[in-house]
Amino acid sequence: MESLYRYTKLNEYYIKRFGEKVLKICINGHFTCPNRDGTLSHSGCIFCSECGSGEHLNPYKDISEQVEDYFKSPRSNRANKFIVYFQNFSNTYDSIDNLKKRYDSSLINLKIIGLSIATRPDCINEDIVKLLHSYTDKYYVSVELGLQTSNEKIGKFINRHYTKKQFTQAVELLNKYDIDVIAHIMVGLPNETFEDIQNTVDFINHHHIQGLKIHNTYVVENTVLADMYKKKQYEPISLEYYLDCLVYILSHISPNIVIHRISGDAPKDILIAPKWDLHKKWILNGLDKKLKEDNLYQGIFYKRDHWDQICLDPF
Repeated sequence: MESLYRYTKLNEYYIKRFGEKVLKICINGHFTCPNRDGTLSHSGCIFCSECGSGEHLNPYKDISEQVEDYFKSPRSNRANKFIVYFQNFSNTYDSIDNLKKRYDSSLINLKIIGLSIATRPDCINEDIVKLLHSYTDKYYVSVELGLQTSNEKIGKFINRHYTKKQFTQAVELLNKYDIDVIAHIMVGLPNETFEDIQNTVDFINHHHIQGLKIHNTYVVENTVLADMYKKKQYEPISLEYYLDCLVYILSHISPNIVIHRISGDAPKDILIAPKWDLHKKWILNGLDKKLKEDNLYQGIFYKRDHWDQICLDPF
């Protein structure tokens, strides 16, 4: 695989797969979460905001209207192909009939070539996966699954309310129906060590996963983590440490995995800490500098396993 970059960036992957630039249309699907509605908890994960990380999305407009508004905006002139992205909360947490109605209501423009669904591993079952698979004749379909960490103790501490076994089961179901899986991991969670990062990377590498989103842990208003921070019970990691973790993750993760992002973007008006999160160029440039200085690239230290016998180059 020839590349201009030291890791496989999403934009590059889209261009090689679809022949041109592809953009995402972020949608508020008006879903909730079993970790919010009382099924498992009322408080959600300790880092999750009241909007389920969807502060930039409009909670009042219906799905079709959100898509229509996007195509009326100048942003729609930046590409000819688009993927609808159901972003905040758990976008498979409903009945099959309601899920289909919501997904269908977003696919209203011929320029839409894909459907991307963010959800929790415990909100995946075979009926849901069959529904998602039904779209694959016409659309590229992918599912984003939160993992955050493979450390079960930290998982309980952050009030995640699902296990890594459930993550594995969800991945296997999605694999069965040839739906791409994008895993989310976080760096800088409470009580996390560098060894936890290493173990999480190893855990990801033992799954058939096509994409990875890497998030730094940031503190936003009206979260349990914000209360911990104000009580000096939690201290965010430094930018330098985060860059070191990124270098480790990228150099040890499978080269077959597309890197969808390397940092989280906290809303400026509710971000408490760390302030370096607002400077994305510091992260991007700092990472590029470290990789170049040490002549590192994605997967240089990856230990090949049985997946390499069946996984082709992502392009």
